[in-house]
Amino acid sequence: MKTAIITGASRGIGRACAIEISKDYDMIAISCKNNIDLLNETASLIKENSCDVMAFTGDISDYSFVVDMVSSVIDKCGHIDTLINNAGIASIGLFTDVTPDDWQSMLNVNLSSVYNTCHVVTPHMIHEKSGRILNISSVWGLVGASCEVCYSATKGAINSFTKALAKELAPSNIQINAVVFGAVDTDMNSCLSTDDKEALCNEIPFGRMATPKEAGQFIQKLLETPTYFTGEVIKFDGGWI
Repeated sequence: MKTAIITGASRGIGRACAIEISKDYDMIAISCKNNIDLLNETASLIKENSCDVMAFTGDISDYSFVVDMVSSVIDKCGHIDTLINNAGIASIGLFTDVTPDDWQSMLNVNLSSVYNTCHVVTPHMIHEKSGRILNISSVWGLVGASCEVCYSATKGAINSFTKALAKELAPSNIQINAVVFGAVDTDMNSCLSTDDKEALCNEIPFGRMATPKEAGQFIQKLLETPTYFTGEVIKFDGGWI
């Protein structure tokens, strides 16, 4: 039974990714923090591809929640082939307006969640001498973005985390990479006005944002690469950065 865990799968890239890879997997476990109705919609779309599904609602930055989720998947399937860390939040504003609570929240959701899932899942993968981990990041983790300092910092940390852990896990035949997405037309960008979106698209050589489906298809292709392809931080941004 080919099994995957995808965090932040209620919408956007997470949902699109779950739908695409469900064509090749036997069971996918999906999670989100609050949007249970949207998560159930994702589960229904996964089932349409004749793939079994487990849905979990909880805080992925809570280590105990991750332990319980992974234990449930292991109890049912016996192993985990793939982990996709997609859960994340973003905010736009001046750095001087960021409170300590804002900073900690961004760290918890975007970065600590990746530590949690990897820390709980990797012992099982090491035991099996097999596995794939894909961390969803952003181009702002490469170059930084004005008025998104905290978000950029967490994504930069994910990129370094990926490269370092890839070296540590390679002897166990475990692949770990990160995808740094540019502008993807998801709810995360819904705060942008029509004029802002037009200006953004004018900066992208491809002339538009990526669709969630394109993002999901790219992730699905990366999961087909030989495990020797590891420790990479791969851009998918329409030639933008």
